[in-house]
Amino acid sequence: MIADKLKEEIVLNAKTYYEEVHKTALNAPFIPGKSRIKYAGRVFDEKEILNLIDASLAFWLTSGDYAEQFEKTFAEFLGVKYSLLVNSGSSANFLAFAALTSYKLGEKRINKGDEIITVAAGFPTTIAPIIQYGAEPVFVDITLPAYNIDCDQLESALSDKTRALMVAHTLGNPFDIKTVKNFCDKYNLWLIEDNCDALGSRYLDNGEWRFTGTAGHLGTSSFYPPHHITMGEGGAVYTDSVDLGIIIQSLRDWGRDCRCSSGHDNTCKKRFKQQLGELPFGYDHKYVYSHFGYNLKATEMQAAIGCAQLEKLPDFIKARKKNWKLLRDGLAGLSDRFILPEATAGTDPSWFGFMLTLREDAGFTRDEIVNHLEDRGIQTRMLFAGNIVRHPCFDEMRRTGKGYRIVGDLRNTDSVTENAFWIGVYPGIGDAMIDFMAEEIRAFCGNRKG
Repeated sequence: MIADKLKEEIVLNAKTYYEEVHKTALNAPFIPGKSRIKYAGRVFDEKEILNLIDASLAFWLTSGDYAEQFEKTFAEFLGVKYSLLVNSGSSANFLAFAALTSYKLGEKRINKGDEIITVAAGFPTTIAPIIQYGAEPVFVDITLPAYNIDCDQLESALSDKTRALMVAHTLGNPFDIKTVKNFCDKYNLWLIEDNCDALGSRYLDNGEWRFTGTAGHLGTSSFYPPHHITMGEGGAVYTDSVDLGIIIQSLRDWGRDCRCSSGHDNTCKKRFKQQLGELPFGYDHKYVYSHFGYNLKATEMQAAIGCAQLEKLPDFIKARKKNWKLLRDGLAGLSDRFILPEATAGTDPSWFGFMLTLREDAGFTRDEIVNHLEDRGIQTRMLFAGNIVRHPCFDEMRRTGKGYRIVGDLRNTDSVTENAFWIGVYPGIGDAMIDFMAEEIRAFCGNRKG
């Protein structure tokens, strides 16, 4: 057939294009001090491009076969019942929290004015859904060198309004899941794990390794290019709960009651045979809405890239662990200058980055070392928002003293905001780059009095 021949030609040309353009750039020799060492980025080969072309030629533009394949494979990898693909990690966080406000949860639903325990040191989209739904974040501090929630403050954060914890695993390092989970179980609280920076991280649960994102009621992932796998934009919400899975799908798919996949009708065999709300009997179930929802689906082309990336995920995880360990070993002698990162006990992190916090007597400022590293081609990043409460988005709430609560003084959070930065460990960083980063940091410290 002419279509098959044309497709063969397209595939051949795409492979050639990858080899000549992308692979050449990816395999460019590393020149210390001149080549840019990014903190994160895409790692791919011709498979992602071919999947993308296949999806584009089929021209099924919304979620379809690739999306279903991704959801199934991703759920199997994590060991959960349900994985729902969405258009971003931020949307995943939004949907996870929104699901807990559903009327279908009865007395367990989160209402306006309820309190959600979280941390101020992190990415703003862990916090935004709480505020947007009229609930109130209760901020506790983090611990160093884990950079995760200080579990010693949980009891102090508790009130009769507390309904949930929504917390991220910082830079891939799992928080103390056992303590957090026991606390949630004790007080019958929801637990949302923001797993966007920790895909592939594991923790010990009664002697068995389990993936982060699966310990709580809901987990979320982001597939933005810097993350462990990418599809450009994209994210996922996952759960073992049938009820929560149904609610999330409804909210993601315009709020509709119908669960038919795109392009399918009457899967339930009751499309025109139900009485719902105050609608006429038999009103088309595809246009019955049980929630005030949105369209937050990913496209088929995004999912096609994601399917190829999932095949590489185990190797990506290994590379991140290797790079982090090489950096940790290479900087081990600088514990007098930096608080060096450490994995939480009983965990096996799939690291997102390598965190460094300057000690008070380091002999230099964060700006000085960050500017030096950037000048040498080493990309750096802050711990996202640092203390989110100090940002302009909180100006009005700070002025009125309403809408949130702080437990203690957030001392470590402020220290990270003022003295910490991180560098990359993603799979695109080779051994020579790791050595160069460690050498530059050691050399910089050697030229400064501690």
